[in-house]
Amino acid sequence: MTGDDGPTDDEGSSVADADRGPAGGVEVADGRTEGRRALAQGTFDLLHPGHVHYLQEAAARGDELHAVVARSSNVDHKEPPILSAAQRREMVAAVEPVDEAHCGHPEDIFVPVERIDPDVIVLGHDQHHDEDAIAAALAERGIDCAVERASPRPDGDDLLVSTRTIVERILDRRG
Repeated sequence: MTGDDGPTDDEGSSVADADRGPAGGVEVADGRTEGRRALAQGTFDLLHPGHVHYLQEAAARGDELHAVVARSSNVDHKEPPILSAAQRREMVAAVEPVDEAHCGHPEDIFVPVERIDPDVIVLGHDQHHDEDAIAAALAERGIDCAVERASPRPDGDDLLVSTRTIVERILDRRG
């Protein structure tokens, strides 16, 4: 696999959940905050229960959840993703709380944020991003948006909640 993420002119093309209607017309589950657009972002490689927990918690902070999937070229803080951005976006779009899934911009991670115009960006509990640095970058661009961090998923017996642990287990068992 080449790790190709498809065309680089994709500035956040999306996969919307057709069953829930267009943005703004979404029926929300009990407990979701009405009138707010939430944004979750991440690599989302080898989708696992930790990702689902993060997306559920992000969805609870708004009545519309947009998920931005990082392009492989932007993932420089860990091993490169196994799946392409398009494949990862397709999987994230299929997760129930996600209203719309987007591929990130190949050069500027804030382009999708500007286009989506969220009320809150919810960072994963263990993501490498610094809330204050993100908030400062948003303010510099004139984007009025809260930055919050999700809670970790409680661990369970034999629960795989990171791509790294999934890969390690595969190598241990099948390597």
